[in-house]
Order: sequence, then structure tokens, then C-alpha cells
Amino acid sequence: MPERKRFLLRISPKLYKELARWAADDFRSVNAQIEFLLQDAVAQRRRRRKKGKE
Repeated sequence: MPERKRFLLRISPKLYKELARWAADDFRSVNAQIEFLLQDAVAQRRRRRKKGKE
């Protein structure tokens, strides 16, 4: 498995609690949930950009 980039993320306790609840609902860790959400956001952005160029 390729090495993963590490970085510090500062978020409010309230947001962390919501993410933790959401992650538990999806059977993921908070870290995995954040990565999933970021990947989804990037994919949506790519689709919108591609759609706009047609």
C-alpha cells in the first residue's frame, strides 16, 4: 500500500462529534469518513468542471 500523507486538521469539537456520529453510522473511522467525504467532493468538482466544458 502506498504511503499516505499525514497532516494536522483542527476542527471544532461540535463538528468532530457530528463526523464521529456519521462515521459510526457508516461503519468507518472518523479519519476514513473525512477521507471519503473529501474524495467525493473532489469527484463532484471534476464532474461539474467536465460538464461545463462540453
